[in-house]
Amino acid sequence: MKDHHGILHAPIAPTLFKMTLPNLVGIFTVLSFNLIDTFFISRLGTHALTAISFTFPVTLLIVSIAIGIGAGVSTNFGRLIGAKKYNQARVLLHDALLISLLVTMLVCLIGFFSIDWLFQLLGAKTVSLPLLHDYMSIWYLGAPILVLLMVGNQGIRATGDTHTPAKIMVFSAILNAILDPLLIFGIGPFPRLEIQGAAIATLISWLIAFGFSGYIIAIKRKLIEFVDFEIKRVQHSWQRLAHIARPAAFTNLINPLANAVLMALLARLDHAAVAAFGAGTRIESILLMAVMALSSSLVPFIAQNLGAGKPERAKQALTLSLRFIFIFQCVLYIPVLLFSQHIALLFTQDPAVLHWLHFYLVALPLAYGGLGMIILFSTALNAYHRPMSSLVINLSRLFLLMLPLAFLGSYLEGVKGILLALPLTNIAMGFACYYLAKHISEPKPH
Repeated sequence: MKDHHGILHAPIAPTLFKMTLPNLVGIFTVLSFNLIDTFFISRLGTHALTAISFTFPVTLLIVSIAIGIGAGVSTNFGRLIGAKKYNQARVLLHDALLISLLVTMLVCLIGFFSIDWLFQLLGAKTVSLPLLHDYMSIWYLGAPILVLLMVGNQGIRATGDTHTPAKIMVFSAILNAILDPLLIFGIGPFPRLEIQGAAIATLISWLIAFGFSGYIIAIKRKLIEFVDFEIKRVQHSWQRLAHIARPAAFTNLINPLANAVLMALLARLDHAAVAAFGAGTRIESILLMAVMALSSSLVPFIAQNLGAGKPERAKQALTLSLRFIFIFQCVLYIPVLLFSQHIALLFTQDPAVLHWLHFYLVALPLAYGGLGMIILFSTALNAYHRPMSSLVINLSRLFLLMLPLAFLGSYLEGVKGILLALPLTNIAMGFACYYLAKHISEPKPH
């Protein structure tokens, strides 16, 4: 293990840029899975697009588990490397992957047997349930592989190497983009599987990516040590990870839960708005990929510097990142506004869905600068070993501001009122997070 890109010594801005650029490529490819699926599935009609939109809060729930455990790995693995405790780091990654597999398998098993009532609870109509079964039965099968892939890649990133995970995910995304139309529409010798074909294409892509990632971790870089199963050691590793992982996972679970509530509100007003919201959230993930790429670089950067006793350098990196992402997202809003109608037309020809998707693209990205600061600051708090503070910020954002405003907006303006609650919340909380970041202090010894 080595200090890739000079995390502990080189100038902050160039170092973060070198780490973030490959992360940006890697995250774009990860997000492209959902976006490509949505693009091709939208060609099957509004019913299929609505069905895939309902899956978003549920799939994000599983991904949140990976994000939570990955945050624990990134922080603790990074600190152990910064302190040159390499053997402890290898054992920790082994236990983290084992815990990830067991937890995800349990959640997916529960999810598989609750497809009907869960999606009916979210507002799905009977006509959507067969489509949801086709997609989710395959997706749940592949989800444990996805979680192992995400957690393992966080272990690689924690060393400062952001290039390798990016290359793996680029290959995987290209494969998914090739397989999607073949399996969805039945091109050439392939059967026409429609929405189920999208899930199978994604599963195959995840499986191959996991094979490459496992080779890098276990054989080429030797970042993991295969040790005998000892319940006390695994419990100790879980306690170490859980200090970050449980609040981080719950923080990320809040978002799909809030999206599920918003989806249910929209479903009771207009199913065309549900389809638009589903497509919009996937487009949003692309527009925020710079935020996610920078946050993936910022956590190991801060963790290693704190582990090496350099808190001021860590704080400078945080405030610099917040200022950059606010400006970047504000500039990005200009082309989104200018081409919003054209972007919406890529995903639907239905006039009702098109109307709400266009409104989504005009109103919500205006506040992505604020949302970017929220994401960066709350993620950075994990590196500071303050996950509960991150949780409080996200709980406040969603349950004190966003959802009350959405319910009020639903009563006053219907669909438009629900959607406007999101940018209003993000602007207010974004500036609050910037103020808190400027006054963050050195963490207590952990």
